[in-house]
Parts: sequence; C-alpha cells; structure tokens
Amino acid sequence: MSRPTVAIVGRPNVGKSTLFNRIVGGRPAIVSERPGTTRDRHFGEAEWGGRAFWLVDTGGLVPDSSDAMDRAIGRQVDFALAESDLILFLVDGQEGVTPLDRAIAERLRAAGRPVLLAVNKLDDLERTTAQYEFYELGFGDPQGVSAAVGKGSGDLLDALVERLPPREAGEGEERINVAVVGRPNVGKSSLVNAVLGHERVLVHELPGTTRDAVDTPVSFRDRDYLLIDTAGIRRKGKVTEPLEKLAVVMALKSLERCQVAVLVLDAAEGVAAQDAHIAGYANDAGRATVVAVNKWDLVPPGLVTKGDVTTQIYERLPFLEHAPVCFTSAVTGLGLRDLFDQVDLVAAEAQKRVQPGELLSTLRQAVERRPMSSRGVALRVQSAQQVAIGPPTFAIRVNLPDQIHFSYERYLINSLRHAYSFAGSPLRLLFRKAVGRGAGRPGRARRRA
Repeated sequence: MSRPTVAIVGRPNVGKSTLFNRIVGGRPAIVSERPGTTRDRHFGEAEWGGRAFWLVDTGGLVPDSSDAMDRAIGRQVDFALAESDLILFLVDGQEGVTPLDRAIAERLRAAGRPVLLAVNKLDDLERTTAQYEFYELGFGDPQGVSAAVGKGSGDLLDALVERLPPREAGEGEERINVAVVGRPNVGKSSLVNAVLGHERVLVHELPGTTRDAVDTPVSFRDRDYLLIDTAGIRRKGKVTEPLEKLAVVMALKSLERCQVAVLVLDAAEGVAAQDAHIAGYANDAGRATVVAVNKWDLVPPGLVTKGDVTTQIYERLPFLEHAPVCFTSAVTGLGLRDLFDQVDLVAAEAQKRVQPGELLSTLRQAVERRPMSSRGVALRVQSAQQVAIGPPTFAIRVNLPDQIHFSYERYLINSLRHAYSFAGSPLRLLFRKAVGRGAGRPGRARRRA
C-alpha cells in the first residue's frame, strides 16, 4: 500500500463519518445519530492538491470501557493507529473538551504518530472561538471545521496534506477491487481477516456485525488489491432495521465499484436460495465472479467431494457455470492462494479483447454448426465487434435481431466461451439490425443460404 494513510479518530458521535464522507465525496460510510454506527475501520480514497491518500473512518473510541463492542472497536482503532501515517483527531466544538477527549489524547501520544487536531461542528466558523479551548490537548493549532456544511474543510485538507510523508515511487498503481459478498455469517469478514493475518474487520457470531462495506487495501504476493467486505445480504422480507436496510444497499453498491466479486458460500449449508439471489446481483452488475466455498475445514473427510459440491453449485447457479470454484477456510488459511489465483485470472479475462475479424469468424462458424431460421429466413451474421470490457460486450449485426431466442443467445455465448474462455465473466450480446447488402431481403436470404 504505497499511498499514505490518514485515520480519523475520536470519541463516539463527534462527526467522524460525516467528515469522512465530506472528504472522500458521496456517502460511502453510514451516518446516523445513533452513537456506535461505525464499528469497523472504513477505508476510502481521497485526493487534495494533487496528493492521493487513504482515509480511514474508525469507530467511536471509548478508552478503558468494559463493554465488549467498545473493546473490539478499541482494537480496531489500535490497528488503524499502527497502519496510519497521520492521525486526524476529531473533537466536538459544541461540547468542548471532555474527559474522553483527554483520555484519547493520551492514547494518541503513546502511539507516537503525527496528529492533526480538528474541531468539528463549528457551523458559525467565521465568528466562533470555541476551537481555542482545545489547545490544552497539546496538538498545536486546532483546525476549525463544520463537516456537515463543509466550512473549513479546504483549510483542513491543506493542513493535512502538508503533514503527509514525502511522495513514494509507485503511488497510484493499478489494483484489483474485490467485493466479498454473501449471506450473513458465511465467514466473509473472517476470510478478509485471514488474508490480512489479523483482525481487520470485526467478527462476531451474531449475524449483521458488519454494517458498512468495509474497504481494505492489501498487498498479496506483490500485487495490490482493495478488499470490500460487505454486509450480509438478506432477503428483503428479513430486513427491517433502517440501518440494516441501508447496509444492504451499500453492499449492492459495492458491486458497482469492484472488478471481481467473491461469492462466499457456507460449506456446511450448501447453496441456499439467497445465495442464488446474491449471485444474480453480481451477474446483473456484470462483475467477474469467483465462488468461495468457505468453512471447508468443518466438512468431515469423505462426506462429500469437491467435485460433488462444484456440480451442485453449477446446478443451482447455472448462470455461474463460467465461474471458478475455490474451497477455503478462514480458520486454517486453506485455499487462500488458489482464491487469489482465480481472482487474478477472472480479472484478466474480463479485460480480454477479441479482434473483429476473429470474432466474426467464430460466430459465423457457430451459426453454421447450428443454423437458425424464422419463417424460412436463415440467420446471417453481417458483422461483429467487441464494444466493451468488464463485462466483455459484443455488438452483432444480424438480419433477424428480434427473432433470436434466449436459448440461442446462450448457445452463441457458450460458443464464445469455448473459443476464448472469458472465465468468471458474464458476457453481453447486443443484437442490431444488419444494414446495406448484408441485411438481405427474405427471398434473397433463402437463395443464398
């Protein structure tokens, strides 16, 4: 992870997620008036003054709390402190300095990281002097800001960029964005933690611990990835709490910004109906997909083979027959290398391009092997061109664009897969009306056929 990292740290409900969203743009972190909404560290990409950096939104820190969730959040904040090049310490200007602020300040000093102090909720920034009270925390000039309305954010970012370490070679290199999706409690967060080798994401036996789509930059075998750990996607009828509804929406939105979706299944439970729905979301989004059968270590030896499970997956999810299947264990680390091998493979396959002449020849051969006609008029392929990648999309001019049945379209897609693989990636065919001589009148088409 070559670009610098900035972590936003502070007690609950001082506006950390609001400031995070203000800086990275949009609404990538869930914001609620309820304290403790942010449980994990949440990464986002930010840029100011030509300098790109990772911004980390952490959960509300409550030092010395005996509450189990507070202690788990505290561990997450400790990891953020260890990973970050700069700490953005956020406090509430309306409430003034609190004992919690003082306790956090001591913790930050012990961490030994550079600290920039920001005083939030100063909506009347031009006339207020509330920020000066915070000099007592010992972190130099406090930067006044109103994250909700944006006042002071430019000056804050100027001060932040000035404190970043010097630019390193390799900043901004391409990486693969991987969304980890699945039903609640199939082990998505545990799998992400296994890749990292430590608890990056909160894991709890209670389903729904992950609410945000949690972004984690990671280097694995000298390649950069962004792992997006999403909230478990339940059936619509099972989602009632407003925050959980928003978390599911954000999980679906994570598919829009990834190149590869890793669909995590529970080896002990097999393929459930909701797995098919989630796989359909990834397919509809056009994302290359790898299926990870997690918790494989819990399956007794000899009970079922990997081949049997793979066959069952393809029978229940026929639209994912092109997706490789891996068998993993977040506990033992089983299959992680194979998983990343397949992620690399499908990411590359989704970017593959086929030359028009070769593509046209392949499609014409497919039509010749299995002719199709409508009212005595034979299907003719006039031209074909790949018009997009991720997913690979092909514009095909034919004389009968409105008469092609979905089963024949599937046959043509399978013919393209046989010729070019496109492992893991859905394919899109756009049938357009042939023009000019290639369009042909019905009678002429019959005579030439």
